[in-house]
Amino acid sequence: MNGVTAYAACLPAQSTDALVRRHAELVKRIAYHLAGRLPASVEVADLIQSGMLGLLEAAGNYSPDRGASFETYAGIRIRGAMLDALRKLDWAPRSVHRKARAAANAVRELEGETGREAQDTEIAARMGVSLDEYFKVVQDATSCHLVSLNETAGDEESPLTRMTDEKADPFREIVDADFRKALALAIEDLPEREKLVMSLYYDEELNLKEIGAVLKVTESRVCQLHGQALVRLKARLADWRDRREFSEREEQKQDKTKRAGRQVLARA
Repeated sequence: MNGVTAYAACLPAQSTDALVRRHAELVKRIAYHLAGRLPASVEVADLIQSGMLGLLEAAGNYSPDRGASFETYAGIRIRGAMLDALRKLDWAPRSVHRKARAAANAVRELEGETGREAQDTEIAARMGVSLDEYFKVVQDATSCHLVSLNETAGDEESPLTRMTDEKADPFREIVDADFRKALALAIEDLPEREKLVMSLYYDEELNLKEIGAVLKVTESRVCQLHGQALVRLKARLADWRDRREFSEREEQKQDKTKRAGRQVLARA
């Protein structure tokens, strides 16, 4: 049963209509705000359409005794519906994801060798590309990334990388407390300028143009800083990913052994 059906089952249709009419502007406001953080190829009308479905679902599931106002609850569902629709799309070609992985690997290698933050010129040199080409890589990676760090699968990617992976399921691992901790520490260790960009973008929810005004740099430069921060985080969270995957493999082995044991007992 979807949100609209569920709501119709417990409240008069006119109540649903009233809630939707009253909060239709909220859908538009969220759509335009989100559109400012996405490539120009994303149509605001499509975001609004998805958001309206989220609003209807919110109307069907809202309960005042949950402690949140309907506007707060609906805003979360509206934004979630828009992001869900966007995740079904992947306008970035595989080459974008491949180059983003190469950049993350370069950062990881350089910082492992030098024990300090990798510089953009060093990363570009390690990748064997010009500085302009490197900045194009991080800008492309930023453009195809849809979800914020407080939301969150590819084949060999960390959770941060999965934000730009074509098979991403961003909500799958963010609930993991270990990842939250690892991510927070990784962000805290970013170069000051990159950390500020991440804070303004994700916490304050400013778009790139607004951040540029704050930092007194161009929107393009903000995009470069944002993309480089993402690449750096992907590299630094690789160890966390490896530990998690090892743990998951061990759990799968144990489960397989237990199942085999039960089958033996069942045949005895």
